Amino acid sequence: MIVVNHKPQRVSPLFPKTVRTPSSHDRRWRIVLYSHDTMGLGHKRRNLLIAQTLGTSALKADILLISGMRDASDVPMPDGVDSLTLPALHKGTDGTYEARHLGLTLEEIISLRSQLILTAVQGFQPDLLIVDNVPRGAVRELDATLEYVRLENLRSRESLRTPIRCVLGLRDVLDTPASVQRDWLRAHNIEAIRHYYDTVWVYGDPDIYDLRREHFFPSDIIAKMRPLGYLDQRARLNYVNHTARANLERLPLPTDDELVLCVVGGGQDGAALAEAFVQAAL
Repeated sequence: MIVVNHKPQRVSPLFPKTVRTPSSHDRRWRIVLYSHDTMGLGHKRRNLLIAQTLGTSALKADILLISGMRDASDVPMPDGVDSLTLPALHKGTDGTYEARHLGLTLEEIISLRSQLILTAVQGFQPDLLIVDNVPRGAVRELDATLEYVRLENLRSRESLRTPIRCVLGLRDVLDTPASVQRDWLRAHNIEAIRHYYDTVWVYGDPDIYDLRREHFFPSDIIAKMRPLGYLDQRARLNYVNHTARANLERLPLPTDDELVLCVVGGGQDGAALAEAFVQAAL
C-alpha cells in the first residue's frame, strides 16, 4: 500500500473491453491526461499530441489536459479538449523542486497542486487516466488522486460499474538503467505501478531500444508494459497557426542541400547542446 503524503507511430486502441461504455452511463468517453511539466515542454507536448490525435479520431470523447505549464491552454485544440493548468513548479539542474512563480514553500505548492488534481478528477469522473512519465506525479502529488481512483474502483465492483482505468505512459529511453533503478526505488514507483496502474504504454520501438530488457523491472511490471511504437507527429500539423507557418516559410532553408537539424527536447536544459552543435564541424 502506498501512503498518501500530502506534506505514436500509432496510438493503440485505448480501451479494454471491460471499461465502462458510454451506453452504461449515458455520456461520451472522458479521458484525463496528466503531465507534471516542471522542466521544459516535452511531457506536455506528448500528452497534447495524444489529445489532438484522439480529438480528430472517430472516438467521441471529452478530454481534459492537466498540465504544469500555462501555455498548455494556448495551443489550438479540437473540440472536446480543454485544459487545467496547475500552479507552476520548477525543477533545478540538481533535481530539487520549488515554486516557479508563487512565493509558496514546496510543501504548500505540492499540497495545492495535489488538491486541484484530485478535485478535477472527482468532478470530471474520467473513464481513463493517462499519466505521463512520473507514476506518482511531481513530488508524489498524484498519491491522493491514485488512492481515490483505487477506492472508487473497489466501490465499482460492488455496484457492478466498470472501473476507471489508469495508464502510465513512458518514453522508451528514460535514463541510464542504474539511475532509473536508484530514482524509482527512492520514489517507490514500482509499488505505485503495481497497486494503481492497469497498463504501462511505452512510446517507442522495442527493436531499437527495449525498455523491458534494459532495465531492472520486476516480471509483473514488465507484464503490464505495452510498446506502442513512436507517436505519429503528423497530427500536430493540423494545429499549426498561420503566423507560425508564415514564419517557417520565411526562413532561408536550403532546398537542394542536406539540412542538419539540432533538436533539444523540451528546451529548458538544451542550451549547451545547441551551442556545441553550432560550433561543430559538419
